[in-house]
Amino acid sequence: MKTAFIIIDMQKTYLEVSVDKKMIESACRYINYSADLMRKNGQLVIHVQDIEGMDDSNANEYEIIEGINISEGDLNVKKTFSNSFWNTDLEGILKTNGIEFVILCGFAAENCVLFSYNGAAERGFKCVILQHGILSAKDDAVMNIYRDRNIISYPVIEYMTGSK
Repeated sequence: MKTAFIIIDMQKTYLEVSVDKKMIESACRYINYSADLMRKNGQLVIHVQDIEGMDDSNANEYEIIEGINISEGDLNVKKTFSNSFWNTDLEGILKTNGIEFVILCGFAAENCVLFSYNGAAERGFKCVILQHGILSAKDDAVMNIYRDRNIISYPVIEYMTGSK
């Protein structure tokens, strides 16, 4: 099954002031490991960047944090709304690549990740959220997402990709 791994808003401007550094590092380990599994097995990895409020004077603040690995074949989608599918070319990219299943991760669990999860489901994609791969500035948001949405762990990704 063709799968896309979508990393949402792992950007300096959102994370460096609102989320504990150890939590960021932990999420980055899960995200990077899972993204590497996907890349090694010919699956699509997409970085989504929210550029709302970005201009020439603050563009460096909107860069993806150093803890997230970016590979040459990865794609990048820019957005100005919480839902990564709204007014972007993400849906077209997924359809063009024959993607049926999406794994979402990133920041903020209760906003952009959740809205993008719903956007994927509304467009007919099967979707899950990476366990230990989402962050929030709100204490209970991550657990609420895990409780209310489909999640996937990296051992399942290993199994799906035939890596272990």
